Parts: sequence; structure tokens; C-alpha cells
Amino acid sequence: AENGDFLALDLGGTNFRVLLVKIRSGKRRTVEMHNKIYAIPIEVMQGTGEELFDHIVTCISDFLDYMGIKGARLPLGFTFSFPCKQTSLDAGILLNWTKGFKATDCEGEDVVYLLREGIKRREEFDLDVVAVVNDTVGTMMTCAYEDPNCEIGLIVGTGSNACYMEEMRNIEMVEGEQGRMCVNTEWGAFGDNGCLDDIRTIYDKAVDDYSLNAGKQRYEKMISGMYLGEIVRNILIDFTKRGFLFRGQISETLKTRHIFETKFLSQIESDRLALLQVRAILQQLGLNSTCDDSIIVKTVCGAVSRRAAQLCGAGMAAVVDKIRENRGLEHLEITVGVDGTLYKLHP
Repeated sequence: AENGDFLALDLGGTNFRVLLVKIRSGKRRTVEMHNKIYAIPIEVMQGTGEELFDHIVTCISDFLDYMGIKGARLPLGFTFSFPCKQTSLDAGILLNWTKGFKATDCEGEDVVYLLREGIKRREEFDLDVVAVVNDTVGTMMTCAYEDPNCEIGLIVGTGSNACYMEEMRNIEMVEGEQGRMCVNTEWGAFGDNGCLDDIRTIYDKAVDDYSLNAGKQRYEKMISGMYLGEIVRNILIDFTKRGFLFRGQISETLKTRHIFETKFLSQIESDRLALLQVRAILQQLGLNSTCDDSIIVKTVCGAVSRRAAQLCGAGMAAVVDKIRENRGLEHLEITVGVDGTLYKLHP
């Protein structure tokens, strides 16, 4: 049985987490977890790779001090939630950044190597980096620990992605016909070849055109937390130009990209929220709204959220159906492990 102390890093969205997991297997297995969340400043997300990994190592150092475990050489698991070519359990080559990251000299490099080099540069502590996993896979494994029926992992947060258990016979990249293997679909990139063009709107196009990775992750940009507020903002601008909103007056605030945060969207969507409170949120954004304006804004938020959920559901249905067909079943019972801020916080 597993036993001992393990560190985990979680990098893949707006926040970066360092965790200490203490597993004690005696008569009953106990799992004790401590974690600390660190922000990654935008200039670090978009600076050099060396700065990014130095920042990560500084955070690890702070956490080890905080927990009083600087001396021990602990095994570390790295949850790295970006598209990677995984060559072994402890190596993952970053294919391309997504979700607002743009650190230089990382794409095409092994992120475990970059982390190890960062630790060496600091010369303060040593860690044994044993594994790198994608957050979808980590979520699936965590849930499968308790429910063996869990064979799909789904993330709906800053970005969106899914993984599932595929038959080895269907995996061209790996030798062997027997058994199953977890496949990270990187479904956020679905639609990059134009197959979603029929359902993409002018608003999706505007959000995509002004993003850091234009033309990429198109499905994700219609679903996930990093982009929903921007879609809403673009719709509100269009409606105002057409004279449906804010007496046709476009405020400077509304012209500011990313001003309409997804947390506002979640707040406005909350059923408990009276229109007065919707007006208060719009006020924070420098938008003087009438009651009618608030109703329209709430309707827009609802439409954008519902579409995101339906698109995500369609992707999930396709994955489940693929598994069902793989196994030649009429009926499949399966559990999906889900994580992500949008999934957790959107009403």
C-alpha cells in the first residue's frame, strides 16, 4: 500500500498550487493534505520560461518553509495542464501554451527538465520529480480511486478538456493490443480545422482574433471560464451599438478587454440575484443601467452559459458513445470525474 509524504504541483490555470500529501496506511488508510495557492503575475505568464520556472520554484521554496520540510528529498508529482507529448511517466514535451500563457523557450521542451533545472538554479532543496500528468488524467485517477467505474476525466475551468479510457488496439502510437490506456483528448483544440464554423458566431470570432493564440483552442473558447466573459462583453458592445442597451452609449469600460470577468457572469446568473444586484455589478463596471438593461444583460449571460454547457455536454456524449461502441455495448454505465472553477462556481 502507498505510504509516505508526497509533494504535488498543479499548474494550468490562473492559480498555481503546491500540495503536501501525507499517506499513512495502517489499519485504516489516512490521507492528510496541505496546500497553498500562489498567483502567477501576468508578466511572469508572458515573460521568459526561466522566469516562469524560477517563480514556480520560489513558490515551492516558500511552501517547504511554511510546512517546515526543507531538508527532506520528497517525491513530486507535477500536474501540468497544457498540451504535451508524453514520452515517459516523468517527461512531457510542451507542444504549445494555451489559456493566456506565453512564456518563451518552453514550447518543444520537456517541462520536467525545465522544473529540475529551476530547482538546481536555486540550490536550496532537492526533489525527485517522478511523474507529470495532465489535470484531466489526475482528476480521472483521483475519482477512480473511489469509484472504479470512473473512466472519464473532465475539466471545465479556465480551459476545458477531457480524457477517457481507450482500447489499446485503437492506439496507433503504442505497441500492444491488450488492455486499455488513458487518452488525453486535448478537446479544447476541436474546431481548429474549421469543423465548428457553422456554429461559431461573430462574437466567437472577435474573442478568438484578439486572443494570445488566435485560431487555436476554438472549442475551449466557446466553453471555458477564460473566455465566457469576453463573449458576453462583445455581445453587449454589439447590442449597445444597435441601440438596444445603455441608451446606445458605449462606455470606455465596456471597450476594455477582459473587464467582464467570468465571476461577474456567475454572479449575474445566480437565481438568488435580484435585478437591483445585477445593476450593482454593472455599476462596478461603470455601466449605468436601467432595469430593462439588466434584464437583457442577464439574458445574454444565460444564453452564453447555456450554450457553453450544451457544447460541453455534446463533447461528453461523443466520448461516452465512443467508449460504448468500443465495447460493443447497447447500454453503458460510466462515471465522469469533473473538476474546474467554472464547474464548481457557476450556479
